[in-house]
Amino acid sequence: MTPVALGAASTGASALWYATRAFGVVALILLTGTVILGIAGSARFAMPGLPRVVMAGLHRNLSLLVLALVALHVLTTVADGYAPIGLASAVVPFDSAYRGLWLGLGTVAFDMLLAVALTSLLRDRLSYRAWRRVHWLAYGCWPVALWHSLGTGTDSKLPWLLAVEALCVASVVGAVWWRLSLAAPGPARAAAIAVSVLVPLATGIFVYVGPLQPHWAERAGTPATLLHPTTRPGPAGERDRPGPGDDRPGRDVTARLTLRPGGSK
Repeated sequence: MTPVALGAASTGASALWYATRAFGVVALILLTGTVILGIAGSARFAMPGLPRVVMAGLHRNLSLLVLALVALHVLTTVADGYAPIGLASAVVPFDSAYRGLWLGLGTVAFDMLLAVALTSLLRDRLSYRAWRRVHWLAYGCWPVALWHSLGTGTDSKLPWLLAVEALCVASVVGAVWWRLSLAAPGPARAAAIAVSVLVPLATGIFVYVGPLQPHWAERAGTPATLLHPTTRPGPAGERDRPGPGDDRPGRDVTARLTLRPGGSK
């Protein structure tokens, strides 16, 4: 067995929970790439030797891959069953008893992606203006998905994940600033510059006062039944099963990766 599997077995962690986090992180990374490709496409940017039609196809296929990963993220979350998250919470925002606000943001991002995908499939039957207005949701869902990841993720305080998310933010902000450098001065450009500054700033402040602080799981809205681990018998005696809402040192989901068989570190 791999170290991850052994750690999961020794602590009662579900492999589905690891899959949920993995699908979510990869989806966020690819969504970042989709947003950057969309920004480049809006400026009719083309790489040397690569026609714009190829970049457009890459953008479309990457968007579909993101949607598929988000669907897997949702299904593994529901199938795991440890946190009280139902399938309805995937499409109805703020319907869950588990971290309702932050999980609801993920639902909003998923609904936005679905709207973009459906209108893209029906593009021939829609006016360009209608399709274009809905397509703007693709850009709006990125910060919503980012805050969902930070707010509801049980491993949000890990340095490597914070570094990944910081790189995603820096990449999108860099692409936005490049695009704005090509735009004509005006109120729209000034508003876009303000948003590109305020969103990263607000995200940094939120991370510092939220997920990085103790007892974030409780403040995020994790049910009390998940904040206190239950015991179960095992070969080595009574063991705690750490839940997705238990953010005490050594109790979060990702800390289990460091556990060896027998419960020792």
